[in-house]
Amino acid sequence: MFRFDPTFLKLQKLIKMGEAGQSRDGESVTPLVGGGNGDNAVAPQVFNSLPALNEAASYITQATSYLGSCFSDYSVEYGGKDTISHPHELLRSTSGVDGNSPVSVCISPGERFSTSSEASTSDANSPSRESTEILPQATNAIVTSNRLNLNGISMFQGLIERARRTVRGSADDIGWLQRAPEMPPVEDGTDRFNKILEDIGHGVHRLPNTVVYLLVPGLFSNHGPLYFVDTKTKFSKMGLACHIAKIHSESSVEKNAREIKEYIEELCWGSNKRVLLLGHSKGGIDAAAALSLYWPELKDKVAGLVLAQSPYGGSPIATDILREGQLGDYVNLRKMMEILISKVIKGDIQALEDLTYERRKEFLKNHPLPRELPTVSFRTEASISPAVLSTLSHVAHAELPLTNQAAKLPVVMPLGAAMAACAQLLQVRYGEKSDGLVTCCDAEVPGSVVVRPKRKLDHAWMVYSSLNEVPLEADAAQVCEALLTLLVQVEQERQQKLATKID
Repeated sequence: MFRFDPTFLKLQKLIKMGEAGQSRDGESVTPLVGGGNGDNAVAPQVFNSLPALNEAASYITQATSYLGSCFSDYSVEYGGKDTISHPHELLRSTSGVDGNSPVSVCISPGERFSTSSEASTSDANSPSRESTEILPQATNAIVTSNRLNLNGISMFQGLIERARRTVRGSADDIGWLQRAPEMPPVEDGTDRFNKILEDIGHGVHRLPNTVVYLLVPGLFSNHGPLYFVDTKTKFSKMGLACHIAKIHSESSVEKNAREIKEYIEELCWGSNKRVLLLGHSKGGIDAAAALSLYWPELKDKVAGLVLAQSPYGGSPIATDILREGQLGDYVNLRKMMEILISKVIKGDIQALEDLTYERRKEFLKNHPLPRELPTVSFRTEASISPAVLSTLSHVAHAELPLTNQAAKLPVVMPLGAAMAACAQLLQVRYGEKSDGLVTCCDAEVPGSVVVRPKRKLDHAWMVYSSLNEVPLEADAAQVCEALLTLLVQVEQERQQKLATKID
């Protein structure tokens, strides 16, 4: 709330008398502020707005001192020909005390007001002596007010920018990979994938046993015992060497990348075979980071990479939770996630930060995926129909030692309903299709063969089996097999092209 010196109020009264055309002695005077026309007028008439400002300040909250100064009618313009060029040059009039002679009033620090007139005497200046005693004090009040005005404008602009960021959210970041001119284009491999999946449904399996298959789980996989278990079991039944990377999924991308690199080297040393990687969600990001950071050491050990539902460009969910000025600020969601990951799960909040758009842009700028690496990316769209409310995902099992042989009871969660709710949120706010956590455009890796199935699949479907699977539809293990088979074909085509160039 603004406070004004009593002398300032006297000055206001004096100026109002001038506006009325009368001085104390009944003489006609010209107002000191706002008088004159054209270029000589000082705009706007600052003192008339102060009562309204004070009245508004009585019921506006703590922001009154800032917002009020922003909306006040007085301002200082710098550098103009006929405007105030310094904060101390605050008053200028077009008429003298006698109403005829032009008078200019200039205030400098530590000086009293001085006036100059083409035709003036000491007697003509005498009615203004009281004003010359009051005006220097009023000047300090105006200078202070102008400083508050500038601070208020800066604060108000900050509030406007914060509100704009909150409303826009991640709208400017979603799909940035497709807009980046330096990124290579993608190739659509959906038809090839559908053909392979159809053959698998008829019992035709083409995955070679000359490689080792490494499945890299995503965020929070350590707390889902059945993560990728069905896929690994079915691969083993086909006689394929398949492993699930035992990493701390709640660790940072760079830490997991180092562990995956060591995992690959160990598998190659033990089997003397190359490795095909399939990473789901953040697992795909971790696997891609391992190949980007350690490619010179791994290029002869890795045959290709599949990224399934991975936020390669970033995740709007993670960004909106952690970015300053987003919705996470208003409901303490950021603090809740820090407590959940750091205290409850014993993980690292950087694992979530590494999925934000800012971190992904920075990482991909410094560590792009090798162009010669065969890559397949898989993105899906979650269903938002009411039917998903009845979908239950089998995430674990509980053993009950009721008899000599422990009974296993399935532990289920309505992950489909949760993914549908998140997908609906992203659809309404950003108009983007997603699997519930990752938008379709952010899951398409530049330079990769992209699979875009028409079937509605949410983010959790790939790794957790559902209790109510659709008959005659491929399950998650079959989809993973089809993706890896497509990757093998892409690798074979690349080898043929290299051989052709050599010939």
